[in-house]
Amino acid sequence: MKILLLASGKTVDKGLAAMIAAYADRISHYCSFEMSELPALKNTKAMSEAEQKEREGRQLLSAMETSDHVVLLDEKGIQPTSEEFAGQISAYMQRGIKRLVFVIGGPYGFDTKVYARAQAKMSLSRMTFSHQMVRLIFTEQLYRAFTIIKGEPYHHS
Repeated sequence: MKILLLASGKTVDKGLAAMIAAYADRISHYCSFEMSELPALKNTKAMSEAEQKEREGRQLLSAMETSDHVVLLDEKGIQPTSEEFAGQISAYMQRGIKRLVFVIGGPYGFDTKVYARAQAKMSLSRMTFSHQMVRLIFTEQLYRAFTIIKGEPYHHS
């Protein structure tokens, strides 16, 4: 199974980028993992929230394949524990999903077309994090999920 983390904009904080890269490298020992950072929208001050979501939604949808299983990282999603998330990843692998795509949206959430395309929504917390922090938290949790699946000590070390 290949896992793609799809997000708008780049991680500009070098410290966060280094930590995200470190977890991405660790994840690659368990599965094919890729991060795709789409160009951030320009001139957003001149756009309404709806227009920003619609434009960003078009970008996100164009990066997806029809066979992708899409999970939105969304405040309205389920909030699994680390063990439950590991169970979900394991179930996706057992179902034979070829490409699992996790999507980080913009500051106003997702366009209705992106919601319609997704098979699931997941929240990392009831708290709000910057989009750069979400990338770090997600990659760490994905790495943790694989160590749980494999019975490795990282989860409780």
